[in-house]
Amino acid sequence: MGAKVFKTIDEQVEILKSKGLVIDDEASAKDILLRENYFFLNAYRSVFISHDGTRKFIPGTTFDELYSLFKFDRQIRNIIFKNILIIENNYKSMLSYVLSKSYGYKERDYLNPNNFDNTKAKSKQINDLLRKLKRQIRINATQNRATSHYINNYGYIPLWVSVKVLSFGIISELYSVLKPEDQNQLASMYHIKSIDLLNYLPILANYRNLCAHEDILFDHRTQKAIDDTKYHTMLQIELNEEDEYIYGKRDLFALILILKSMLSADDFKMLMNELIYEFDSLEGKLKSISIDVVLRKMGFPSNYKEVMYIEK
Repeated sequence: MGAKVFKTIDEQVEILKSKGLVIDDEASAKDILLRENYFFLNAYRSVFISHDGTRKFIPGTTFDELYSLFKFDRQIRNIIFKNILIIENNYKSMLSYVLSKSYGYKERDYLNPNNFDNTKAKSKQINDLLRKLKRQIRINATQNRATSHYINNYGYIPLWVSVKVLSFGIISELYSVLKPEDQNQLASMYHIKSIDLLNYLPILANYRNLCAHEDILFDHRTQKAIDDTKYHTMLQIELNEEDEYIYGKRDLFALILILKSMLSADDFKMLMNELIYEFDSLEGKLKSISIDVVLRKMGFPSNYKEVMYIEK
């Protein structure tokens, strides 16, 4: 494989044209490539590639279509991100309530290793996790107004305040080492099973990081699948040869099902209305492919809108 070498904006335009992409306004395309980065923009080409083995764009595919998908993914990413932040805030609030009520409000109380599922298999994970928690609190506490207020005035930071400076990744991992009774209490607040919350939290943390770093979202697949839900059944999602649902398992629609389970009804309705608007907007800009191609790439069934009307 040949080395990847630097290409000027003019050369990047010629490469795209040589692959069959129609560029009507080259000056605009060059400006977009300079601002958005050829590598990241070109990463959206997969849905526009012909299946004839040439690896060229479907005849008639335009630069505007490629850029529209790029901007669509940005909008979807922003919508998903703000809703994951809602869940992050809710989860941190509930977690701090459960642990503070059971174990106390000072660091030495709620960070006591005895508060967790201290079996032999998890003891090392608990110690490592508590060390990370203490480090994050120590490093970030003085930079946050609320935490520094408690340090300066009381000499300690209660958990309902310290969660503000703890990452969602470390807080979601904390759930995996809680005692079963604490896991069950937290899951019951969402009206879901503890095993589901255990699976959902790392997926949410994964998507949160993708969104925060502006990675490609629409065709992302998680390493672990979510369990089958009633939504799969009620939406009559198609099964593959292994009797597994083809949508809503490792794809973006699986995340939508998680959000359905953990957001309030009003927040989820707003999320869906925003997503539908973006789909409709993109559909009007696509000429060489249909919106169904994008939906399939995202893992969305054609009747995805119906999930909004299914009761939890």
